[in-house]
Amino acid sequence: MRPVNRILPALPVNAMKTYSIDAPMGTHFRAATCVEVECVHRERGWRTLVDETTELGQRQANYIRRHAGRHFTEAREEGMTRFDFPAGQACFRPHQVRVDRPEIFSGAGGDFRGRTTEPRILPAHGWVEDMQADFDRLKTIHERG
Repeated sequence: MRPVNRILPALPVNAMKTYSIDAPMGTHFRAATCVEVECVHRERGWRTLVDETTELGQRQANYIRRHAGRHFTEAREEGMTRFDFPAGQACFRPHQVRVDRPEIFSGAGGDFRGRTTEPRILPAHGWVEDMQADFDRLKTIHERG
């Protein structure tokens, strides 16, 4: 992963606020089927190549052959085992869909350098107003020098 390049703010951390809009996976999403998400693998089928000369490849091939519960044809291709899965069956990928739940709007004192207050949950309109007031405060500080 590439390192994050951030410009250090001129103001101290206790003069900053961080605002966020969150939709956590655990509360705002649920597991879904291939049908629900119109999964391209289910609609068109897919191919999986496995290198059975490795331990991981042997475990993957064993799972597909004995435990996956899916239809497939098998062939050797350039030292690899090719599994072709026809359309119309669930793929191996987990799918998720968003549930009908509003985002969580919050604001907290501090920034990436550290938190100075605990996050406060705000209504959407209050979040916008609070953030605008904070921007105005920072603009005034900046203009004063």
